[in-house]
Parts: sequence; structure tokens; C-alpha cells
Amino acid sequence: MAVQVFCNVCFSEAHKPTPRFSLTSCGHVICEICLQKGKKDECLICRTPCRTVFLSKQTNPDIQSLFMGIDTLCKKYSKELTQISEFQEKHRKHLLAYHRQKTLKLEESLKKVTQQMHQLQCMKPSEQTTQLPFSSTSRNPLSIPSRKQNAYSSYSLHPSHPSTSEIMESMEIDPVPSPMRKV
Repeated sequence: MAVQVFCNVCFSEAHKPTPRFSLTSCGHVICEICLQKGKKDECLICRTPCRTVFLSKQTNPDIQSLFMGIDTLCKKYSKELTQISEFQEKHRKHLLAYHRQKTLKLEESLKKVTQQMHQLQCMKPSEQTTQLPFSSTSRNPLSIPSRKQNAYSSYSLHPSHPSTSEIMESMEIDPVPSPMRKV
């Protein structure tokens, strides 16, 4: 033991010929000779009920640490603290990596949903426009174009294939879903 041990009653120090020392549960150190002079289970210093433990190399390490030098304790506990700190840091990093991955997945999902919503919003205006019933004034996409049309239009270049927008203009859209159709 690095710290000087002495009896709190007779102040004798620990030497080879001296008797063993005990530590009381109230925190006093008493030599074996003084301990025999007092009452059993009572501290000679503060007169309170207490338990005693003989100090030796087999004593609990927590009790032994009370008598170690501060430099020795610092080395011992700094090593333990370093191990604990590294352990906790490793687990914090692992948790952070998990949350980063989860955030990336959520951001990707949000981006996909936002794109889908944008696509749906772009489609809605053309679907929501009210279509007039087919009449003689509406354009027939399969009719031969007049000479007044622009020479660069799809009719003049490909008279057998009408453009998608022209086909859409002549189509009627039923806003009521069919009972046979799955929603």
C-alpha cells in the first residue's frame, strides 16, 4: 500500500512487527491491538455501530484503492477510462452510421414521391380540361391537312401519323371510373 497507514486511535504506523490494521465501515483505520480494547461492532473513534475489514493483499480492490498513491490510481483509472471512452465512441459511431443510412433512404423516398407528385400534377391539367362532345367543328386527326398549315408541321411531314396532342384533342375522357376497373 502506497499511502502511509496508521491507527486513528494510537497513531502507530504499519511496520513488520506491528499488528494488522482494520478499516471500519465509518471510515476509520484501527490497529488490531486498539480494536481488541473497544466494544465489538462499535467504532472506537466515533462510537457508532460499524463493521470492520482487515487490510491485506486479499482485500477487495475498491478498498485497496483507498490506500494507493494518487499517481498509481491515475494510471490505473486512465487506462480504464480510455477503454471505456473508446468503447462508447465506437458504439456512438455505429449508431450515427445507422441514422445516416436511414436518413439517406428517407431522402431518396421523399425525392421519388416528390417526382411522382410533380408528374401527376403535370398530367392533371390536361386531364381536367373539359372536353367538348365531338362535333363537325372539331378536328379529325386522320383528315388530310389543308394547304394553309405550316409546311413543317407533323401533317405535312408525316400525313399518315397524327401527333399525340392532336389525337388527345379528339379523345373524350370519362371522369367516372368503371365499376369493373380496379382502383
